[in-house]
Amino acid sequence: MSAPAPDRVARPWDRWLQIVIILAVVTAVQFAVELLDVVMDGRLDRHGIEPRTWSGLLGVVWAPFLHTDFAHLISNLLPGLVLGFFVLLSGRALVVTGVVWVVSGVGVWLTAPSASITVGASGIVFGWLTFLIVRGLFNRDVWQVLGGVVIAVIYGGILWGVLPGASGMSWQGHLFGAIGGVLAAWMVAKSAGAGKADGKKAIELGGLS
Repeated sequence: MSAPAPDRVARPWDRWLQIVIILAVVTAVQFAVELLDVVMDGRLDRHGIEPRTWSGLLGVVWAPFLHTDFAHLISNLLPGLVLGFFVLLSGRALVVTGVVWVVSGVGVWLTAPSASITVGASGIVFGWLTFLIVRGLFNRDVWQVLGGVVIAVIYGGILWGVLPGASGMSWQGHLFGAIGGVLAAWMVAKSAGAGKADGKKAIELGGLS
């Protein structure tokens, strides 16, 4: 009788291909939404984050898909694709993005000027950036720290965007996105630490049985 075939060993480029496909789909959706917004004369942008209104709270969900124009979209998309690749590679992209999305959006809803409408994915981009920069510190991982230093050197300059600056720029979204990234790094590290502790405890209990 023949032995069952061994499971195929996952290759690194298989994971990379999955990530590239995910990013390509996200990019296609973003461009499709912006094209639809152009056809609708910008009316979709009205569904962004309108501070301190119940209807505007729904903008927390929709704002990262909405942009004022294609230039705005591309300015977020270029760093977003690079940073998103590394966040997806970390294996905790859903948790990180979810935390950043909520903290950034709710922060804008609470603090942005009245009668303003905030759109764009820059809050998520800032959150991904700070997550990648600080996660090695929480994880006490030398390689992640070095990777964070490299990313900080390349993209750290955009962190000035967390300060009040040019008119029309949502520095609140940038600031709270960055805060969300740090919070996500802490939560992921804490979760990983708890998992290791539980595993060690199970091994010790197994040795006593």
